[in-house]
Amino acid sequence: MRHGWIMIVLVGLVSMPCWAGLGPTHGFYVSSDETKIHYMVMGRGTPVLLIHGYTGSAEGNWFSNGVAKALAKTNRVIAVDVRGHGQSDKPHDADRYGTHLWKDVIELLDHLDIKKVHVHGYSMGGAIVTQLLIHDSDRYITASYGGSGVRESDPEWQNKVPADKEGVDPAEEEARSTLRGSPTRDNVALDAVREKFREGFSADIDLKSITIPVLALNGEFDRPIAKTHRMQRELINFKSVVLPGKSHLTAIMKGYIPDLYVDSLTDFIQSNN
Repeated sequence: MRHGWIMIVLVGLVSMPCWAGLGPTHGFYVSSDETKIHYMVMGRGTPVLLIHGYTGSAEGNWFSNGVAKALAKTNRVIAVDVRGHGQSDKPHDADRYGTHLWKDVIELLDHLDIKKVHVHGYSMGGAIVTQLLIHDSDRYITASYGGSGVRESDPEWQNKVPADKEGVDPAEEEARSTLRGSPTRDNVALDAVREKFREGFSADIDLKSITIPVLALNGEFDRPIAKTHRMQRELINFKSVVLPGKSHLTAIMKGYIPDLYVDSLTDFIQSNN
């Protein structure tokens, strides 16, 4: 009888998916302007592309907090280090940023020969998602935003947006301090990113033309209404999730991220695979 139990355990181990217990792999590609871009890959299945926020990284925004691991149970996860961040090159010339931030992502998908993909971005990554929908819309199965969205651009509608709840998660400053201490942080490069950011993200989006499912995840104290009011009005298939008690960084960083973020994102991706 004892040998029978051993056989059951061995069969169970053999049948486990290949991602279980394995860490991510790392890769690089060289962009069209000779910038080296780093990315991480984990899991198998329909691809999910993850894009981190300003001053963040693929590792910090997605792997250290468990988001990538949860998604990798059913999907192939690709997380990019946006230029100026993480292990990607960090030019100090502001002209090397702007539109390059979102064009790098399209080039990465081409490099990996990915035709269709779920895309999810946090904060700055959400702004990149919007540009991907504008310039490369047929490629995406779903689009999802964390700590971001598409705000009202019409002044008349801006005046109609209800006020968001005031307040802040008491742990927000602690999370911000942790982020400032990242060993891969290059403040000169980050200043260059900021200098050209608006120049590269000036085009508006026709939300009424977006027919794929769209999700937004925002902290209760991170202006969730302001970030999603237009999306609620104009998108055909949209869901907004508000994370109680969370601010901008405590909604995503390791040690603070709530289960609701991970569960909502994984359920959204899996239900649309």
